[in-house]
Amino acid sequence: MKPRKTKRTGQDDLFRTRLSDIVNPRHGLVRLADLIDWGFFEEAIEPLYADVGRPGVAVRFMAGLHILKHVYGLSDEEVCERWVESPYFQYFTGEEHFAHDLLHDRSNMSNWRKRVSEEELARLIQESLRIAHKSGAIRLSDLKRVTVDTTVQPKAIAFPTDAKLIYCAIQMLGREAKRLGIKLRQSYVRVGKLALIKAQRYAHAKQFKRHRREVKVLRTRLGRVIRDISRKMEGNEALETAMAEALSLAVRVRFQTPRQKRHKVYALHAPEVECIGKGKAHKPYEFGCKVSVATTNRRSPGGQFVTHIKALHGRPYDGHTLSGVICEMAKWTGVEPERIYVDKGYRGHGYRPKTHVFRSGQKRGVTPQIKREIKRRAAVEPVIGHMKEDGRLGRNFLKGHHGDKINAILAGAGHNFRLLLRWLEFLRLLLVSLMGVPQHKAT
Repeated sequence: MKPRKTKRTGQDDLFRTRLSDIVNPRHGLVRLADLIDWGFFEEAIEPLYADVGRPGVAVRFMAGLHILKHVYGLSDEEVCERWVESPYFQYFTGEEHFAHDLLHDRSNMSNWRKRVSEEELARLIQESLRIAHKSGAIRLSDLKRVTVDTTVQPKAIAFPTDAKLIYCAIQMLGREAKRLGIKLRQSYVRVGKLALIKAQRYAHAKQFKRHRREVKVLRTRLGRVIRDISRKMEGNEALETAMAEALSLAVRVRFQTPRQKRHKVYALHAPEVECIGKGKAHKPYEFGCKVSVATTNRRSPGGQFVTHIKALHGRPYDGHTLSGVICEMAKWTGVEPERIYVDKGYRGHGYRPKTHVFRSGQKRGVTPQIKREIKRRAAVEPVIGHMKEDGRLGRNFLKGHHGDKINAILAGAGHNFRLLLRWLEFLRLLLVSLMGVPQHKAT
């Protein structure tokens, strides 16, 4: 059923305290909550609910909770704990009276993320840019000159090795067979663990011939388990359907080769993970998905805002993604960029008009002003760094391709709202200094 809308009755409660009597009206979260048009999100998300059934959680509550999560870099559990302790968090999510317990279960956050798509969540970035423009943190002219770059959003997986993946596949098939009542001739869990330990030790000692021998032993035992399960569920359609996904993953792990480039499994719980080589000395490979990030080229009064962010699967070439990114960014902001600054990885991008795109190190058609703006291109790197360190872009814990897309957009929205909180605090302090009011009295 459609979620209830957040309404303030203005009535007192005998057993609960009104949040308006607790919070400081000049606090950043209070001012930001009053600036956000929550109906803009309700308009997009309410149609995703059915007309019958149990009422859903209020859109403002869930959207506000996710904004707070990525602004402060918290997990689902941590943001729920902070919500109970902080009256400002409760006010931001639309509560009228102070609540001593969490009003909804934490699992509602996971269910809500499954329901919404990146199209609905893109409104978070649109709303952050609207508030930034309204408050003077960003100018329309800033949106006409943008910087586009790509980075990697790592997935929450361990570093994959052949021996570890094969042993994990043996364990997975053993658990599934036990759950479905399939009795195996031998599970190979105990002897497989010994082979895994030997393989790791031989690799550490650089005894690679012995290491390959132990990996071969593990691969052989995985093949035995696969054949044993296939024989015992032959003709049973229910068992074949239940074991189809686990067996498919195990077969892919069993037959994949070290030099295989496509359709390779790097984690059994996240088979969608891709290996992306960045050429960095401290981190040659990263496991996750590519993310395109677009920011303003010039530093706006409120900082460098994210104008577009999107997760890209299939390891696309950077240049082939530029046209789609710019088209979508123009739809989000309503402004067609006049100058786009990219790095050398966007060579052969195919964007038209081609004269609007400037690469690092470009010499032709470069005026002194454009040359200065090309040097500003590198300013996108700190924005990516802040999103990875403070906005949970550095390690994605959400499941599947959908989780990659959701986490990327929420990280970009969290960065923008973080800048807005800092901008609102700056305006408050500026007003205090102009009025000549002592700091302790103003707050």
